[in-house]
Amino acid sequence: MPTAHPDFLLYRHDLVSRARALHSDMTDQERRLWYGWLRKMPFRFQRQKPIGGYIADFYCHRAKLVVEIDGWRHFTEEGQDSDNRRTAFLESQGLLVLRYRGHAVDNDIAAVAAQIEQVAHERIASLAR
Repeated sequence: MPTAHPDFLLYRHDLVSRARALHSDMTDQERRLWYGWLRKMPFRFQRQKPIGGYIADFYCHRAKLVVEIDGWRHFTEEGQDSDNRRTAFLESQGLLVLRYRGHAVDNDIAAVAAQIEQVAHERIASLAR
C-alpha cells in the first residue's frame, strides 16, 4: 500500500528492489546523461526513483521534476498509451515531466542537459514563491 505525506510522493516499498536493479540496467543514453551531466548538477537528481506505481528514470525533488528518456518501445501505440497514463499520474502529484527521445541524447546531449538544468532552475524558483 502506498504511503502518503503532504511533502512526499506516493511511495511503494515493493518497487525499491526493482528500481535498484534498474541502476545496473540503464540504457546507454540514460547512463551518458546520468554520469556526464545529471549527477553533477547543482541540485540533486535521483535515478530510477519509485513514484506511485512507476519508476522514473530521473527525479529532482527540489524542482519536482521527472526526466524520462524514451527508447523505441515508447513509440508503439501501447507504449504511448502507457506513457500518457504515467505522465498524467506524475502530473497529478504536482510533478513536471520532461521526455526526451534516446536519439536526442545521442545527437545533442549538451542541449538536453542544458534544457533540463534551465527547467529545473525555473521550477525551483517558481516553487519557492
